[in-house]
Parts: sequence; structure tokens; C-alpha cells
Amino acid sequence: MAEAILEGNWNYPTSVRFGPGRIRELPQALAELGIAKPLLVTDPVVAGLNATAGILDVLRTARVPLRVFSDVKPNPVAKNVAAGVRAFRRGRHDGVVALGGGSALDAAKAVALMVGQSRPLFDFEDVGDNWTRIKPEGMAPVVAIPTTSGTGSEVGRSSVFVDERTRTKRIVFHPRMLPGKVILDPQLTLDMPPRLTGAVGMDALSHSLEAYCATGFHPLADGIAVEAMRLVRFGLARAFEHGGDLAARSAMMAASAMGATAFQKGLGAMHSVAHAVGGMFDTHHGTTIAVMMPYVLRFNRKAIDERLARAAGYLGLARASFAGFLDWVLGLRRKLGIPERLDELGVTAKAVPELVERAAVDPTAGTNPVPLTTEALRGLVERAMTGRMS
Repeated sequence: MAEAILEGNWNYPTSVRFGPGRIRELPQALAELGIAKPLLVTDPVVAGLNATAGILDVLRTARVPLRVFSDVKPNPVAKNVAAGVRAFRRGRHDGVVALGGGSALDAAKAVALMVGQSRPLFDFEDVGDNWTRIKPEGMAPVVAIPTTSGTGSEVGRSSVFVDERTRTKRIVFHPRMLPGKVILDPQLTLDMPPRLTGAVGMDALSHSLEAYCATGFHPLADGIAVEAMRLVRFGLARAFEHGGDLAARSAMMAASAMGATAFQKGLGAMHSVAHAVGGMFDTHHGTTIAVMMPYVLRFNRKAIDERLARAAGYLGLARASFAGFLDWVLGLRRKLGIPERLDELGVTAKAVPELVERAAVDPTAGTNPVPLTTEALRGLVERAMTGRMS
């Protein structure tokens, strides 16, 4: 991959400005959506960063009035969205700037959704045709600006929340939750610490990897997925070891958005189990995904052997085979300091039966390349608890 600075404007899957320094174009992006008084939605950590102060300066210089809402948990909940809606209405805002990692972006998109709705958030859970209950005319426009390279929520049409009553993760969906403008500025990720870089980077990899392996015919998603995996191979270890490597950071920011675009094809057991674990134990999503990744690959091998051999060849791995791909994943996980077992994340043996039941009904389970029966899932989770690869 060339070391030249990467920059471009894309109109897929939405309007994207990509490149270092593009955050300076935020006032123009707001104007293009008709937003004169935005509410900036982020999380407490991002709210205190120097990069955020710089973004606020850009808006002040352009005489754009705004307020900041940052009451968002790492695994966001419905009350975070409700509080954001109150802030939006109280300030008489006309649009949202979504700034941060996946949690902040998910919450911001849901705030923009809910400002014009009368039903509660989970009435719009991504089940059946619940999305048709939404009044699209009540939704506010969104400019999305990620500060991590993992979830790709900036190019997604859904948000994920923990239901505090049941400790389950639930997905809210509407086609118009896709932000109208996206700014992908890799300079905003330069200060991301190594541990977080590794965890969110593995999440980005999982989106492309699971989409590529998911059931169904979607060659557009497959093509995006394999190129995103190549970018991860180029960028993730480099960004982890050298946080200021702008080429590596650019590759990961592009790979993150590409993964989220590809997974409209589907996901699989990495996410099914991670959603269950995250809902019950409040674990970091990317870290949980990374723990599960090699176990799920082995579990799915009979259905994805040939596919991963092709992917390994495209990635330029030493062995163009399933084994070569798995070895790369295992080596990458070790390099990034990812735990090897679920019990290292605090998951208890007594929780396994409930985890299995939840994973089996998760919306991502249906496109796993091997059917996720409760019996099969139990074996998969037990192996991930003990570290047995087979």
C-alpha cells in the first residue's frame, strides 16, 4: 500500500469527506444539511479531549452556536437517549453533530431519531417491521464524526443499546438513521491509546470478516469486505505500535467505514455472543469480539474453509489457506494484548446457559454460516471460556 496521504470525497453509502484535516469543513457540512444550531452529542471522555476543543473552536470561528451533550455510557442505554432528546428540545436545536466512538455515535443517531417521535425507543427495535412505526419527518439531520476506527456507526442505519431491565442488547433501525454527512479525519484518532486502538480495530476486522463469511449472495459486500481486511492487515499493528502513523490510522479509519458498509449482508456468532456478553457483563464490545474471533472461525470452518483461503491469498498471507488466515488472527490478537478467554473478561461459568440462550436469538445469529443451535452455541462458548480451540 502506498504511503501517500489518503484523501477523497465519496457518496457511498452517504456523503463522506475523507482525509487529514477535513474536520475544518464541519461548518460547510452543517450548512449543506441546513443545520444552523446543532447539538453536539459525545461521551464524557471525548468531551474532554484537546481534539474536541479544536472542533469547538472551528465552529466558534464560523459563528455556529451549539451546546455539548455528553451523558453517554460506554454501553449506551435508553435513558442516555432520553436525556439527549431533552437537551435537544430545551436548546431548540435543529440538528446533531455525532462525535466519538461507536457508543457516542449510536446515541447521537438515536437522539436525532427520537426528537420527533412519541413512542419509546425500544418500540423501534429491529424486529419485523417495527421501523415503519417511526415518523421520518420528525427526525433531525446528522453530521457524524468518528474519533475511533472500529464500529463504523457513522455509515450505519442502526444503533445498539443495553436494555437495563433485561440486560440485553437491542438494535434500533431506520433507513434514515444513516447520517447525511460524514467526516472521516484520521488525525482525530492519533491520540487513541494502544489498547483501545487494538480493541476497536479488531471490531472493524470482525465486521468485514463476518460479512464476508455470512450466508447469502452479496458480491458487493464481499468485495468491500476483503479490501477492508487488507487495510486492517496493513494498518492495525502499525497503528497499535506507532500511534502517530497517519498512513496506518487512515487505513484503519477507511476499513472501519467499509466494514460497517459490508455488514448489511449479515454478521454471525462473534457478534451474537459478544452482544450477550456485553449486555450481561458490560464488557467492551471490541475486546469481546476479539476474544471470540478465533473460536468462531474454527466453529465455522467447514462452511468457510475455501472462502478464507481466497481471502488469505488476497491479503498476501504466507499461507493462502484457512490455517494461514487463522494463524494471522491469532498472531494479531497476541500482538494487541487481547485476552484469550471469556473468563478473563469476568464471564462466569454459571452464566453460560443464559448467554447461550441470548446469543441464539440475537439478530446477528441468523446469517452465521453454520446454524447456531443452542447445543452448538454451548460448545462454542464453553471453548471460549476454557481456551480450547477445538
